[in-house]
Amino acid sequence: MAKILITGATGTIGLELTKHLVHQHELTVVGRDFSDFPDDLKKQVNIEKKDLVDEKNWTGLLDDIEYVIQLAGQADAEAEFYGDLLELNYKLPHNLYAEAKKSKKLKRIIFASSIHAVDAYPEYVQVKATDPVRPADLYGVSKVYLEGLASYYAYTHGMESIGIRIADYKASDEELAKDADKNGMAMFLSKRDMNHLIDCCLEAELKEPFLIINGISKNSFPRLSYEEAHVQLGYEPQDDAFEMNEIFKSR
Repeated sequence: MAKILITGATGTIGLELTKHLVHQHELTVVGRDFSDFPDDLKKQVNIEKKDLVDEKNWTGLLDDIEYVIQLAGQADAEAEFYGDLLELNYKLPHNLYAEAKKSKKLKRIIFASSIHAVDAYPEYVQVKATDPVRPADLYGVSKVYLEGLASYYAYTHGMESIGIRIADYKASDEELAKDADKNGMAMFLSKRDMNHLIDCCLEAELKEPFLIINGISKNSFPRLSYEEAHVQLGYEPQDDAFEMNEIFKSR
């Protein structure tokens, strides 16, 4: 049982990961507002109600933490630099790594990057995690910054990090629209596969202190290659949006 801190635990992915990990690990969840957080989960986790944009709120937060799952951030592809993008996607990660550098127990940070870091590639091109970044919007640029920040702390301060370029995450398979086009299905990432990927990120031994992988399901054509995640972490996705879509259409 590891001691894990999750930022952004009230978001869609964060909530599902909290449900998945709560029976296996000791969780601390951090956020601004937990008014909509499920009551049953509130009894099973340690809640820290803090604004992580304020660097003072990080003091001592990681003292007993072994792993951080960093999900907090502005996820709007149309977001402008000044505003939440600057606050949540630049200042907050900076505060995290500045505090992580001081921690004696922290083993690894697992952070949410995004398919938006490479989404300017043509639709028909499958993108590997090792391909050059090619963001299509300022949100994607902010994720490239986060990847660079994590790499800096990994190779200059020995702080292990795994960044996941998350594709089109669906908390429920039913969210995969019956009329989804091929490009939409190619970007699908199921809850089951995301949970499995996080387990892999927590358990794997890294050859290097920094790793970028793609988070995507086993789609007939995956927009992102999951080869690196499979080879480096043992990731074995199960769900295929193309097969699921055919099942939904036949109902």
